[in-house]
Amino acid sequence: MIQAGPDPALRVEGLGVRYGALVALDGVSWEVRPGEILGIIGPNGAGKSSCYDATTHMTARSGRVWLLGQEVTTRPPHGLAALGLKRAFQQNAFFASLSVLDNMVAVLAREAGTGLLASLLLPWREAARRRALEEEAAALLERFGVPRALHALPPGSTPYGSQRMLSIALAFGRGARVLMLDEPAAGLGGADMAALAAVLRGLREEGVAVVVIEHHMDLIMSVADRILVLEQGRPLATGTPAEIQRDPRVLEAYLGQAA
Repeated sequence: MIQAGPDPALRVEGLGVRYGALVALDGVSWEVRPGEILGIIGPNGAGKSSCYDATTHMTARSGRVWLLGQEVTTRPPHGLAALGLKRAFQQNAFFASLSVLDNMVAVLAREAGTGLLASLLLPWREAARRRALEEEAAALLERFGVPRALHALPPGSTPYGSQRMLSIALAFGRGARVLMLDEPAAGLGGADMAALAAVLRGLREEGVAVVVIEHHMDLIMSVADRILVLEQGRPLATGTPAEIQRDPRVLEAYLGQAA
């Protein structure tokens, strides 16, 4: 079905992944547009994480990928990040020995790319730059629901919900045109789940294209504009949350099992 609206921010066509004789992904195609949340769901082993790895070129695969209208099939993962495709993983990812704030500063400083020579010859400028980065980092952390009261702590000493939000903030950095999240709600509930939903909706309002793998049906049904259902590495159904909830194939393969 052809959709009206802006061109896709990210489009994949015919993705395939094999691990020896095992076919993990076969002929998977989808797209996500700016200001849209695409959910990817399916039973365990359906190929969801393989789909992410294939899209971001973190595994050998067949198929083609376009980012912002440019074919990026052969681009390495770091090349995709430089073009605006960012990804957060299932497991929290941060520097455990640094404070929450310094984790965010490290990401922003890397993206800013100041050279060593400037640091050595112009220390006063570097001090001013550090203060600016700290202010930017603090504001970004608050935007992602990590309060200032936690910024001086090591990540492992903060509540689990804050650790999840920190990982998403670190992936987002100074900004993303497309943000891919792998089970961001894992281990969350209650207020933390509501905070995550608010962040996802906020990103959509800012025009970010968001792709979310998720097992929490209540979350994905409440925030996604469209959903792709995978089963045994192949597309089973795609549509709006309401359409997916009514689809008998999905009810049999996934939602019925979850119930």
